Amino acid sequence: MALLEIENLTVEFETATGWFKAVDGVSLSVEGGEVLAIVGESGSGKSVAMLAVMGLLPWTAKITADKMLFEGRDIHAISPAERRKLIGKDIAMIFQEPVASLNPCFTVGFQIEEVLRIHMGLGKAARRARAIELFKLVGLPDPAERLGHFPHQMSGGQCQRVMIAMAIACNPKLLIADEPTTALDVTIQKQILDLLMKLQADTGMGLIMITHDMGVVAETADRVVVQYKGRKMEEADVLSLFEAPKSAYTRALLSALPENATGDRLTTVSDFMAGAAAGENA
Repeated sequence: MALLEIENLTVEFETATGWFKAVDGVSLSVEGGEVLAIVGESGSGKSVAMLAVMGLLPWTAKITADKMLFEGRDIHAISPAERRKLIGKDIAMIFQEPVASLNPCFTVGFQIEEVLRIHMGLGKAARRARAIELFKLVGLPDPAERLGHFPHQMSGGQCQRVMIAMAIACNPKLLIADEPTTALDVTIQKQILDLLMKLQADTGMGLIMITHDMGVVAETADRVVVQYKGRKMEEADVLSLFEAPKSAYTRALLSALPENATGDRLTTVSDFMAGAAAGENA
């Protein structure tokens, strides 16, 4: 049985001109211990689909799915109270822009200890000890001192590590990492990716990596789902995807990689898709 199984997920938002489909009939699954990458350019519906799973979209979103199961349990039909018990404990998410995702009014120690209090029921001393342990695990220097820091007192990379520590605090069975290396320099990017992969290997959790970076996909994923304009264009194991992509959009993404440049300028996805459309219409 798959850890997470989604069939025909659709997410719509009402606009002045009618309903807009941000996610259009996406189906995917992830097994325990597997790394699934969801890849596509900005606006392809990657994050929206996973926020629907987490139950974090605004009430204005219209969400439908033939199936949305976590360990065989219908998470689309459960009550808000049941979902709150599940989210943050068995399913956790690392959000984009960690500095913006952390509450600026509370110390990072308070925020991570709150997760441990709500989901694990730990006492004050046990929460502090676990928080220090987690900060050590994600590679934050002087972890005991860091507990008293506010987000603005830390760098982007350090805040990202705090977010990872919060996400893994309750040993989730499924971790969703939404662009975990965005806006970080190359050295920090590698450290964060190495950390995530080590945690995944050590705990055996399922990991969904949302990204537009095909290099990250090649380095981390077992399987890949490619999305474009809210739809799933292709799904394959990572080796097959790079060696023999089936959809024009996947070929467009791969052709836009710097190492595939053949002239003075990189081929853009728009260039490739326009060329593919012209070839189909010829």
